[in-house]
Amino acid sequence: MAGRRVDPRIKLRHIACFLEVARFKSVVNAADALHISQPAASKTIQELEQLLGSDLFDRSRRKLFLTPFGEVFHRYAATSVDALRQGIEAASGAHETTTVKVGALPTVSARVLPEAVRLFTAENPGVHARVVTGPNDYLLSLLRTGDADLVIGRMADPGAMVGLAFEHLYFERVAFVVRAGHPLLQERDFSLASIEKYQVLMPTPDSVIRPFVDRMLVGHGIGAVRDEVETVSDAFGRAYVRQSDAIWIISQGVVGDDVARGQLALLPVDTGETLGPVGFTTRAETVQSLAAAALMQAVRDIADREREKG
Repeated sequence: MAGRRVDPRIKLRHIACFLEVARFKSVVNAADALHISQPAASKTIQELEQLLGSDLFDRSRRKLFLTPFGEVFHRYAATSVDALRQGIEAASGAHETTTVKVGALPTVSARVLPEAVRLFTAENPGVHARVVTGPNDYLLSLLRTGDADLVIGRMADPGAMVGLAFEHLYFERVAFVVRAGHPLLQERDFSLASIEKYQVLMPTPDSVIRPFVDRMLVGHGIGAVRDEVETVSDAFGRAYVRQSDAIWIISQGVVGDDVARGQLALLPVDTGETLGPVGFTTRAETVQSLAAAALMQAVRDIADREREKG
């Protein structure tokens, strides 16, 4: 039996607009990226929803989030667009790309990726690496559309891993970080409840480590932190805690060098319950290019070296 045909009224412009709105969670930003007007983008999404017979976005909040139906459609739409891009390149006789596009969470950007990229570029002249950082859901959206070849960071929730594959590199925990000389470092009987007196830099709600942090704080009877500042920017967090008494809750790999140099310090908190796997996330059905495979091997080598150092 022949498969059902795709409704011919659904055009590539519908899919492209949908993917951009899903990526930015905003019709306005998606319209800017597509170089069309905001009304045109809104109309395109409405047309697609009418053709599919279901809402793709939850419009009850300031930002647009995918509905359950939208989540399912997004996985297939993103994979299809990436496959179409690869088909066009193959049909036109395009040579293998010389740019490896990597999405990296802050913990990897600071810990293993710099040295891995240095080794990769030294051993592969003429091949370039493009590193993009940001929240995990944003990086996974780039991966699904082919705008990233791989993502390196903590493994996402199972629901976000449909159509994706994960390769474990090492485990990492969350740390509670302060400036050198912070008053809490002098407390003889330190307890986690002591942080309630200070401003706290928290990971954003859409970050991979936020659920671990929330569970840990609630488990220690801390329902809300004082003067919470949400950020995934390692540059901002590093600068802010150095000039204040704020406490920064962040993946330990982000601040490893700062702690080793004595510029920042770890509070004596047992964060074993926040331990999580860090590794590669890739599209399950895609064979990596030779260049991407070479960069992945460089990351593995550096990760092995880091594990041996303890």
